[in-house]
Amino acid sequence: MENTYRQQVLERLENEQIPFEYHQHPPVSSMEECLALPFITEDVVYVKNILLCNRQKTDFYLYLSMPLRAFRTADISRKLQVSRLSFAPDSALHDFLHLSSGSLSPLSLWWDSEKRITLVMDRDLHNAARLAFHPCDNTGTLIFTGETFFSRVLPSLHCICVDVHAGE
Repeated sequence: MENTYRQQVLERLENEQIPFEYHQHPPVSSMEECLALPFITEDVVYVKNILLCNRQKTDFYLYLSMPLRAFRTADISRKLQVSRLSFAPDSALHDFLHLSSGSLSPLSLWWDSEKRITLVMDRDLHNAARLAFHPCDNTGTLIFTGETFFSRVLPSLHCICVDVHAGE
């Protein structure tokens, strides 16, 4: 299914005439592996994507962060004023977005037709010259200019988006 999603992502970007750079590569499963890819230069921020949920598993959040920023669920819970967020189970990733671990991307929100997932972004991402994400498959990387991502890609997701300052 992931390869199908990758193709659908690429086709949608092309159909909507959203400029991007695409790189195919062997599977990567950690942020360290993503950052070591040869086309990730100092002006590219490879975004960390984390799916979170509340204790009852009724509210879900896709948190986008700077790649090496320390992450604590308690900090994000406090910033969102949500009690006790935790990592969402892999089953939620599969049930909501039909993805496996390591393939999560904000672009997967195109398939969240019921709008069950709120996108939460670290404000520092707004300062990035270029942003990198998987195309819903960890054997490829898409790179967008920051301007393209925020002016074209993000609005196309039709999702609820909340900015937080994770560096505080």
